[in-house]
Amino acid sequence: MMQNLDVQVISTARQWAEAHELWLCTVLSTYGSSPRPPGAMMVIRKDGQYCGSLSGGCVEESFIARIRDDAFSASSQLVRYGDDGLAPDRALPCGGVLDILVERLLPGREAIGYLGQMHDALVSATALTKRITLPAPCISLEPAAYRSRTATHIEGDEVTLTLSAPPRLVIGGLSSVAVYCANFALALGFETLVCEHREDVLSNLAADLDAGVTLIKLFPAVYLEREGCHPATAILSLTHDPRIDDLTMMEAVNLPAFYIGAMGSHQNSQRRKERLVRYGDVAPHQLSRLHAPVGLAIGSKTPAEIALSIMADIVRHKNGLASDQASFFPVRSACGGMP
Repeated sequence: MMQNLDVQVISTARQWAEAHELWLCTVLSTYGSSPRPPGAMMVIRKDGQYCGSLSGGCVEESFIARIRDDAFSASSQLVRYGDDGLAPDRALPCGGVLDILVERLLPGREAIGYLGQMHDALVSATALTKRITLPAPCISLEPAAYRSRTATHIEGDEVTLTLSAPPRLVIGGLSSVAVYCANFALALGFETLVCEHREDVLSNLAADLDAGVTLIKLFPAVYLEREGCHPATAILSLTHDPRIDDLTMMEAVNLPAFYIGAMGSHQNSQRRKERLVRYGDVAPHQLSRLHAPVGLAIGSKTPAEIALSIMADIVRHKNGLASDQASFFPVRSACGGMP
């Protein structure tokens, strides 16, 4: 089952911490171009086994070699690659620089408990604030308000790191586009849930979902009404069936999801909005949260291309990079994946 990469790292670290000394490494900041963002994690054992990535291959071998040479013996320390710091294995792109927090964890109950706190917060989509006074171990690990991106603050020897919560995608109803969205989302590290109650649709499309996608055999609006969602959630409805899409959107606009989207042409989307106001008692400020037509304007035509445009827009919002101009390119799609 595919998991968010941060969850994979911490899950692996918990298993290893029973018998192995570990180094938990977290990217604190990047300058210039970097393949991995702040918050990216990697855990390394003394024997060189590791899980995760700090740079997409630019510094990992150097890290492993230095750990074998006992270069990182403190309970915590900051390491810089590039800009007169350590030399990477391969040049970081565009003169990039990485600042990395390295925590040394001895095997046993204390490390297992520490990693367990992080694991439990990540799987429940709770952001975490970690406080460290170098070179001592972590002194505080507390749940924090939702953040779409990891935040760091370094002042002298004081390091404060708020790790963002892993994202979730809830898809209301299966369709060919929904299948691609679900599988793309899983690969992007989203906890991915698909709600589908129609037996004929399940028999035709459910087998196309990748292992790791959670299939919930329930009417989507009922699921959202019962379970709600956390702020790290994106909600999509992609069936072209107003009986499903409209009711899903009626529930979604009352929830704290960071992204809500429905598939359809401009004309169909406008009609949906009118129905939501007329029959669903949806207020204008709620309606403004709805991305419809959904997706970035990339001229998509096929289900895979439409799903790619949708997931790209969701990731853009998740990463705090959304701006209105990308939604107004005059490219049209018969399936309604674009404006």
